[in-house]
Amino acid sequence: MERIRKTLALIIVMITVLVNAQSGKKVTNIETLPAVYMTEDVNLHFISPEPIQFVDISTNKLVGDLPTDNIARIKIFNSKSEVSDTLNLKSNSSKINKYKFSNGQLLGVITVVGQSFMAQYKAIYKKNKYNITTNIEVQPDDMQPLEFPKETFSNKELTNFAMRIFELKDKKQIRSVKDLKLNLSLNHIYVIDDYIFLDLSIENSSNLSYDINQLKFTIDDKKIYKATNSQTIELKPIFRLFGMNSFKKKYHNIFVFRKFTFPNSKVLKIRIAEDPISGRTIELKVKYKDILEADTI
Repeated sequence: MERIRKTLALIIVMITVLVNAQSGKKVTNIETLPAVYMTEDVNLHFISPEPIQFVDISTNKLVGDLPTDNIARIKIFNSKSEVSDTLNLKSNSSKINKYKFSNGQLLGVITVVGQSFMAQYKAIYKKNKYNITTNIEVQPDDMQPLEFPKETFSNKELTNFAMRIFELKDKKQIRSVKDLKLNLSLNHIYVIDDYIFLDLSIENSSNLSYDINQLKFTIDDKKIYKATNSQTIELKPIFRLFGMNSFKKKYHNIFVFRKFTFPNSKVLKIRIAEDPISGRTIELKVKYKDILEADTI
């Protein structure tokens, strides 16, 4: 599946480049690509502002991997290389002898593809390690936008939308519930294309801090007559603005979901629980009409 996903992403990039060429948009030549200088035994890290979808290395002289979602690590190949060749799918590094390079030699082209952009660099060999760069942040000037469908947002775009909602001063609550000196509130519901944003907050009026162990979103029957007939569907957010952690008095976060629907006979339940020993659990029920009345930013 991972190989298929990367292949599809590469096809999208290729189509984008061809469309740009046919529509008269700028076509990038290797001579105009920004240069990065590399030497043996020094890793070069590309730091992306959003999760990297894949990296293409045009040559078997380089190997690389993705140690984290937004960092690509590239290294000149040699027989003792410790960086596994998880990016360069076409090369067979185990059968390649160590290369000998000359100063200023072109090693190849490195393509970094994010959720909304593609950036390309030409790798140039440098004989000595003086002033060799070890990490490069992908800059807007190096990015070529990818024309994905409008309903697909990158994590950066979702962050911007969520921050706008988070900073709203309107404190009107759609639903709230109080229990165990906790007040769980659904402040806002917003819809942007096929995304649903839920603005949640918790207030703790006790002197004991609250450690969030579990936060679940499920669709359940309004009334359960027999346990065997009940059905629970869990909804998992595709994005949240902040992590889930402990708090003393207030907690505020934005959760993002792909569009979902459910009949009037069911409700959306938001359940927050602390460690099992504590037992402080609070649950909020949201009606479908609340979702239908969602605002737009």
